[in-house]
Amino acid sequence: MMVQFRHFLMLLFSVCLCFSIKAQTTDSFILIKADRVFDGEQMHSGWAILVKGKTIVEAGPLESLSARQGQITIDLKGKTLLPGLIEGHSHLLLHPYNENSWQNQVLEESEAERVARAVNHARATLLAGFTTVRDLGSEGAGYADVGLKSAIEKGIIPGPRMLIATRAIVATGTYGPKLGNTSHLLVKAAAEADGVEGLTREIRQQIGNGADLIKLYADYRWGLNNNSAPTFTLEEMRKAVEVSASSGRQVVAHASTIEGMKRATLAGVSTIEHGDYGNEEVFDLMFTYKTALCATLNAAEASASYNGWNKQTMQPTERIQAKKKSFQLALQKGVTICFGGDVGVFKHGDNAREMELMVEYGMTSLKVLQSATSVNAKVFGMAHKIGKLQKGLLADIVAVEGNPVENIAAMRKVSFVMKEGIIYLQP
Repeated sequence: MMVQFRHFLMLLFSVCLCFSIKAQTTDSFILIKADRVFDGEQMHSGWAILVKGKTIVEAGPLESLSARQGQITIDLKGKTLLPGLIEGHSHLLLHPYNENSWQNQVLEESEAERVARAVNHARATLLAGFTTVRDLGSEGAGYADVGLKSAIEKGIIPGPRMLIATRAIVATGTYGPKLGNTSHLLVKAAAEADGVEGLTREIRQQIGNGADLIKLYADYRWGLNNNSAPTFTLEEMRKAVEVSASSGRQVVAHASTIEGMKRATLAGVSTIEHGDYGNEEVFDLMFTYKTALCATLNAAEASASYNGWNKQTMQPTERIQAKKKSFQLALQKGVTICFGGDVGVFKHGDNAREMELMVEYGMTSLKVLQSATSVNAKVFGMAHKIGKLQKGLLADIVAVEGNPVENIAAMRKVSFVMKEGIIYLQP
């Protein structure tokens, strides 16, 4: 009982911290102007955005926007306005692995503790300008992401809009945690399912429990000598996509091997997560099938740094070199690139690290901004709601210091955050 009570106090303390954000709302028209406006596709000068309630009423040249009675004006001089950013690969129920290893988090941290942490992670993510996240697996915390999403939607805690995969699905025997003594009954970090019937049952159960999308592990480190190897057959994955699609939901696939990426693409998944060892054949296939890549570049660099790698003084590891090569090849082949960093491996709220690496690895700053806004919105099936500063869309608006097209590091300097017309951060 004492342990449970301590966990409850931790959760309550985290919630109280979140309420230190003074969310501001008003029934008035709000005119927001800045030096520059990135509308989700292009950068403009002399533009402004007019908001009423949850919605963007007008967006365009300042002189074209008609003044409204009782209008409130927010002038963000020296700043750039952007659509609320969209994180494509997050785990709000995890925290950096140099604080506690992934296996120890799953095995040793209670669900209450993990939820308490997640409340703070959600807050940090929102204040970093990310008004939407695709959360791709609770990693042993069951359906805690369903409750977290609900708490945000009800206004109990501040945080980003969440698209959740709940437990994720793996083939039996492939995923962790694992111990040398196999007689121990361990918490599973994902749902195990096999065969067409098993996958169908598990997918329907997850949908019934609140999943917005389904995540499959097309490969994992279960091959000889712990090498990554494919898991589900093409038939199994096709059935998973068919069952999910019948409910209007997408399937995403963790895949880093050539064969895993091939099977996932042929099965019809929406996005490939990681894609470390993709080659020309795979990316040609992805381009043909309109399968997007969420490369999670910083996950590799962060993990390497936890093992003693120093970017300033050491050569890139084999995995980092492979990721860079794969990412550049995907760009050359015209594959759609989603923004997503696998946040949770590294610090929540530090999402912009992935943007900096995308530029470092060869993507233009403008394309990176598009990836984190309009491209992600389109790929995730949300372009009718978010992703652009456009009349009729939700008023998700952020501002950063300076011009991120000239220097992507400006994305670290978030000074204004509005989500659905509510201001959470203002200079």
